[in-house]
Amino acid sequence: MNNRTYVCIDLKSFYASVECIARGLNPFTTNLVVADPERSEKTICLAVSPAMKALGVPGRCRVFEIPKDINYIMAEPRMQLYIDKSAQIYGIYLRFISKEDIHVYSIDEVFMDVTDYLGMYKMTAKELAVKIIDTVLQETGITATAGIGTNLYLAKIAMDIVAKHVKDHIGYLDEETYRKKLWDHLPLTDFWRVGRGTQARLAKSAIYTMRDIANADEDLLYHLFGIDAELLIDHAWGRESTTMADIKSYRPKTNCLSAGQVLPRDYGHEAGRLIVREMTDQLCLELVSKRKLTENISLYVGYSNSAHVEPDGGSIRLSSPSSSIKEIGPCVEELYERVKDHDLDVRRLSLSFNNITDDDYRQLDLFSDPEEYEKENQMQKAMISIKERFGKNAILKGMNLKEDGTMIERNNQIGGHKS
Repeated sequence: MNNRTYVCIDLKSFYASVECIARGLNPFTTNLVVADPERSEKTICLAVSPAMKALGVPGRCRVFEIPKDINYIMAEPRMQLYIDKSAQIYGIYLRFISKEDIHVYSIDEVFMDVTDYLGMYKMTAKELAVKIIDTVLQETGITATAGIGTNLYLAKIAMDIVAKHVKDHIGYLDEETYRKKLWDHLPLTDFWRVGRGTQARLAKSAIYTMRDIANADEDLLYHLFGIDAELLIDHAWGRESTTMADIKSYRPKTNCLSAGQVLPRDYGHEAGRLIVREMTDQLCLELVSKRKLTENISLYVGYSNSAHVEPDGGSIRLSSPSSSIKEIGPCVEELYERVKDHDLDVRRLSLSFNNITDDDYRQLDLFSDPEEYEKENQMQKAMISIKERFGKNAILKGMNLKEDGTMIERNNQIGGHKS
């Protein structure tokens, strides 16, 4: 698997570009932000057009941070449109590269192992990358940038950093050019997987660049970051052992289903309980639809920003694996009562069903009624069938109609945003 060649492609300001093109506008000359106008000025922009970035507006700013002297269009998010456009572009990729050699990293970014295609097309990696992104531009109007590297990490860094500073927006890195060009690059947060927290911890030890990391005492790095230091050291040298084949063959040891949301305002104790019940219902139906069971549940509660306190969390184990809302619901409510501070308002909730197994392995305990369980299971399947045919809001529970409920609105969203 040595001497591989990888290409990383990113769709430039994807959401904003899609909105500009849908309006017949040029993303590079149009000031446009993608944000929900119904939310407050503190809401985060999902994307800003390249024209806005050229004026110094960061891609994930909050609306109130946009300078008042900039006139711009605010486009309401349309997540289904972005998904459809991304699928169309993925179809273009498949004309050139097999799906076995493509890893979809996000809605607007992919990795490709092009090693075995260069001889077939009689092209260099750069020529192939140009051909692919030119086809995307011609057919969709979306501009892309690319990075080429001798491993996955270098392809990503070539795209994230190098491509921004070359005329054709296609960067290239191998281990030697990486160390030559980027060992002293600042800020360190420009590098993949280096966040502000990591940067701050390194700075306390007078480590500011990738060169500094490469030359640092490894015992110090392991003391600071534990096992994660291994990846940090490898990346400092431009090394990455993971291949496309590794990604394709990976299977997680454990599975979970989770739901989380940031509430539109601070919720009191009882209103927060309602949201947890809605999320429990949602995950139980998801278990049934996937023919899965859970035996461990975890809950994390984040409080009002005005409280200035850390989130609380905890878990509870079921007596036996289940997908029954009648069995799981009371356990989640018990967990909520135990975990949450009753005197504080809720702003964020995250519920996770862990240790997922196939429902073929369900074993009823001495206190369970097999007929009652089967009756509920059939009812849940009927609800799923109705929702799939007529929409998620085709069948609701009384709690969903309460003023504080969020399920009806969230059923019309994708990824927490309007569809």
